[in-house]
Amino acid sequence: MSRGGLFGPGGRFSGSVDPVMEKFNASIGFDKRMWEEDINGSISYAKSLVQMGVVTSAESEQLIEGLGKVKEEWSSNTFELKPSDEDIHTANERRLTELIGPLGGKLHTGRSRNDQVATDTRLYVVKMERAIASHLLDLLAAGAKLAGETKSVLCPGYTHLQPAQPIRFGHWVMSHMSPIMRDVQRLLEMIPRADVCPLGCGALAGNAFGVDREALAEDLGFGGVSSNSLDSVCDRDFVVEFLFWHALLLTHLSQFAEDVIVMNLKKEVLISDAYATGSSLMPQKKNPDALELLRGKAGMALGRQVGFTATLKGLPRAYNKDLQEDKKGLFESIDTTIDCVQIATGVMGTMKVDNAKVGLGLCMEMLATDLADYLVRKGVPFRETHHISGAVVRVAEETGTDISKLTLEQLREVDGRFEEDVMEVWNYEKSVERKSSTGGTALKAVEDQITALNKFIEEIDSKLKLS
Repeated sequence: MSRGGLFGPGGRFSGSVDPVMEKFNASIGFDKRMWEEDINGSISYAKSLVQMGVVTSAESEQLIEGLGKVKEEWSSNTFELKPSDEDIHTANERRLTELIGPLGGKLHTGRSRNDQVATDTRLYVVKMERAIASHLLDLLAAGAKLAGETKSVLCPGYTHLQPAQPIRFGHWVMSHMSPIMRDVQRLLEMIPRADVCPLGCGALAGNAFGVDREALAEDLGFGGVSSNSLDSVCDRDFVVEFLFWHALLLTHLSQFAEDVIVMNLKKEVLISDAYATGSSLMPQKKNPDALELLRGKAGMALGRQVGFTATLKGLPRAYNKDLQEDKKGLFESIDTTIDCVQIATGVMGTMKVDNAKVGLGLCMEMLATDLADYLVRKGVPFRETHHISGAVVRVAEETGTDISKLTLEQLREVDGRFEEDVMEVWNYEKSVERKSSTGGTALKAVEDQITALNKFIEEIDSKLKLS
């Protein structure tokens, strides 16, 4: 088969390429999504060709006009790919030359697909990272709303999946919003490292025509230029960072999904029909498939991150074709992240909390720590009160009595320092209200967390609008 538009007869190669190799080598099937970034990079480079003395101003305008027509074809979904289009760069250049003739061949002067693909990928990643940050703000807003609606609802808190202490449902919601806030912070911290222009680095050694790389970066909206041409064409740190970041985000969403799956099992929360499916056999089933898929995709995300990092570890300087493998995982990760965030937002915004059923898991044993704290407030060291409270729990178990129903006499048999006011311990509302320090589950503490979240959303939204 033909070697495509780049390697015609009479050049380096004398024979045709194996059809399997042609398919194996091509990336147009997945990198075509970067058509806009590729054309924008070429338009900026066409402007720079004048400064380099490679084309005249009139020729530059002709190149830019032709690239504009190529962009229109992509926008209108009329661009026709051909078998010779190995990647998005050769496809666009091939079409440009068809439209304006041999002048199109001057566009690639001093430029390599090595710096071209690095430029396209960085432009695309920065654009998508900002879009994902916006989607995450929607998720946080849904969480803030749900937390506000359920801040007065008491429910059991667990450690080791065992009843631990009473909390407010809104506090549980906020416990899942906190890691998402950190995810947003990490995402925004990554953007400046991706927002660096490698265009003008050539294949590896730099540009031989004196291109103004700073002007290229400014025209493309980059925050700066890369510092070393050899590193620039093979640097995929920004891809690895995104893969790591999305694996951690999906881990957080998986943890949220697992909690809701368990609550849904006990009918404490009800999942909207929009995010559930049925059974092909059992008519009564309503499966929380959206949540199960959120949980399942976290494992696949980790695989993508580890896989591509392993690909990088043995690469010599500078560009190697192994780097083409960055895009499948990257694009899949971006698409999966957007889908997962939107699904989680939908679940969060539509699920209903059954206030009565969510409280059924509360049991007086969860106030055993409050019983220990009662004696602490009377001057008894906590290590001693912890032992005393544990002994009270044992008495309740051995006598088959609810711990809150033990008489004062029974309590005093364990420790004579219990007084009549000990019975005030057995109150869930008072228990949660004692946890009033910053970040706690008291009503005011939860309200402060929600207020801080809403402020965070406003601040990040303002930053995104300015970027």
